[in-house]
Amino acid sequence: MAPSSKFWDKIADRYSKKPVDDEESYQKKLQVTRKYFRVDMDVFEFGCGTGSTAITHAPFLKHIHAIDISSRMIEIAQGKADAGGIDNITFEQTTIEEMSAPDQTYDAILGLSILHLLENREDTLYRVHKMLKPDGIFVSSTVCIGDTMKWFKFIGPIGKLFGLMPLVKVFTVAELKDSLISAGFKIDYQWQPRKGSVFIVAKKAG
Repeated sequence: MAPSSKFWDKIADRYSKKPVDDEESYQKKLQVTRKYFRVDMDVFEFGCGTGSTAITHAPFLKHIHAIDISSRMIEIAQGKADAGGIDNITFEQTTIEEMSAPDQTYDAILGLSILHLLENREDTLYRVHKMLKPDGIFVSSTVCIGDTMKWFKFIGPIGKLFGLMPLVKVFTVAELKDSLISAGFKIDYQWQPRKGSVFIVAKKAG
């Protein structure tokens, strides 16, 4: 088991009980995302955590395949879906790197609060692009601390070494957008609350 999975397994129960930091912003992101949805869509979410967003979106979609590196997160997510009678979500403990989905499988992909936790976001974005159908959308919400906390790149590795935090990459909003465009996306929507993650809906170009 990777160190990052151990970290998330350890905090999963506490994480599942933690309220959303900014409920108003979260609801806006849900509403914007649903404007792109259709009831016949197959959607993939990586880094789904305890499944709250997938469960919230499920009534508006055909099916969601939601994955997370943490087996405990997935266990909690499945329990919430079962309790709510949600049967169009497949939860799986895995990573996007380990998946073997054929090209052009999904209508939409969600990567929420996850891109800054990846070792190589560029490789992941290229993979997301390949997994999307033509004109598919990629929805992301990302902490870009390179704009406000550049010093974190010196502190973060120490916290990770002692198991106090997961891997956290430091980059700016501009660098994130450059990565999306380089992977073959065009930015269709961008919004960021005064304090918070940048929310981007990107469309598969070409």
